Amino acid sequence: MISAPVIKDIEPKKLIGIRIATSLADDKTSLLWNRFMKLKASIKNTKAEKLFSVQVYGEKFMIGEFDTQSEFSKWAATEVLDFDEIPKGLEKLEIPAGKYAVFTHEGTAKEFAETSTYIFNEWLPDSDFSLDNRPHFEILGEDYKGPEDPDSKEDIWIPIKEK
Repeated sequence: MISAPVIKDIEPKKLIGIRIATSLADDKTSLLWNRFMKLKASIKNTKAEKLFSVQVYGEKFMIGEFDTQSEFSKWAATEVLDFDEIPKGLEKLEIPAGKYAVFTHEGTAKEFAETSTYIFNEWLPDSDFSLDNRPHFEILGEDYKGPEDPDSKEDIWIPIKEK
């Protein structure tokens, strides 16, 4: 059972990482994270040890015309204090301030689809909110044990606005 989200307002977040174009059908997540983890040590001004998995969807996602072939940008990143020094091979991404519904996913990456189905097909339509056109992200903190670990936990941040 997935519990109801916590609703949070956030200030802008500054991230440094790498991105790729991917789709659900041609998922390149493991390639992305392998590349990022090799570069992560070069980031000197990190805010915390948490990692961010960010998805930037296009207009089709916002209007419900999104399927397994739809491409989107996926980022592997970490939060930084500023953008004063961006190491070679990495890029900056700013997540704008706004309201988010924060869910906790517990389980493997393969079980993530169940959590997503609940969020987008059950919780969101029944809530007082609609999707906002800002990046979606997961925070992989100290309870994240890896994509195959059934005890792994990650926080899922869904951008929302009042209906």
